[in-house]
Amino acid sequence: MYTQAVSVFLQFLLLGCMSFGGPAAHLGYFQQTFVEKLKWLSQDEYASLVSLSQLLPGPGSSQVGFAIGLHKAGLLGGIAAFVGFTLPSFGLLFALAVWMNEAHQPNWLAGLIDGLKWLAVVVVFDAIISMAKSFCQSRLTLTIAFCSALSLLIFSSPLTQVLVIVVSGVLGVFLFKNTPNNARTQPSKMSLNTWSVWLFCLLFVVSVLSFSSPYFDLFKMFYQSGSLVFGGGHVVLPLLQENLGQSITDEAFIMGYAAAQGVPGPMFTIATFFGAWLTPHAPLLGAFVATLAIFMPGLLLMLGVRQVWQGLLANQIVLGASTGINAAVVGLLVAAFYSPILQASILGWVDLVWVAAGWMLLKFAKAHIFILLVGFCSLGILLGP
Repeated sequence: MYTQAVSVFLQFLLLGCMSFGGPAAHLGYFQQTFVEKLKWLSQDEYASLVSLSQLLPGPGSSQVGFAIGLHKAGLLGGIAAFVGFTLPSFGLLFALAVWMNEAHQPNWLAGLIDGLKWLAVVVVFDAIISMAKSFCQSRLTLTIAFCSALSLLIFSSPLTQVLVIVVSGVLGVFLFKNTPNNARTQPSKMSLNTWSVWLFCLLFVVSVLSFSSPYFDLFKMFYQSGSLVFGGGHVVLPLLQENLGQSITDEAFIMGYAAAQGVPGPMFTIATFFGAWLTPHAPLLGAFVATLAIFMPGLLLMLGVRQVWQGLLANQIVLGASTGINAAVVGLLVAAFYSPILQASILGWVDLVWVAAGWMLLKFAKAHIFILLVGFCSLGILLGP
């Protein structure tokens, strides 16, 4: 088992160094590597894991990678998969945060930040369009998305985030009872891995308590965000923005998000940047606490319910709630796109022109995200003060 875990770690470490493009691209890399090339699991097994990850809160591609590691080498394999896939982006974003906190700010940095802001607008706008096409295919889902965005823009707070998600899930149970079930599985009789589910619940209860510790405050902010994000990737943005509040500037928030777009591996390692940024006296500890806290909820739930995924995918109540929640997260992302991203990034017609050009390159020329990162950063530096 140890040898298998080492093999899992090395495979995921390699993918963590080269997996640009966000969660959807990561799933493509996993498909090619573990289903087609290595044949660690069948196509049906892989498709079912992907379906389950869409019903659980947390980072979808990291949950699938964790489940592949579990399938291959047990719990040790799951941990190895998570560490291997996350380590490269953790290191890059940690180094960036430390450099930003400690270095004397050079003249070109303002231009670089502008370029990263433009990249963030392009990527989030494209994500909104893509998610709306997938999750808002009816008038009802469009209405839920619109009401969610409006609620966040008028009553911006972490509590509003939670209420929007809960209410949308409850509405989904009643409004989408007959959602088609495309899962090619039959209900499973296997039981929950109860200890991980109980640990998830216990830590969530602990996260709403108050203690006079900056690291506990860091843990609670990121654990709550990781527990309430359905859809992963870009959807963590609005929750983090609300939970971090005034503890981080809009400029640093947008730069961290844009930087997370430009590194390989999971987008949830944006927590690494923020954790190190918020604890300049001990950045490595802060980065570790924030990263572990945001990933832990989704991984615990995947570990807990993986053995009953077939039954979950056949349950109309779960599917209805998921449909309502998925529509709501589109609205949450729209609200976060307007504030702070759009307000802080588009200050004139020139900014709008560069963003429009970047989006057309991404959408129609299928430009790689790394090319856009280099292009926007170079443009920002050239046009900067």
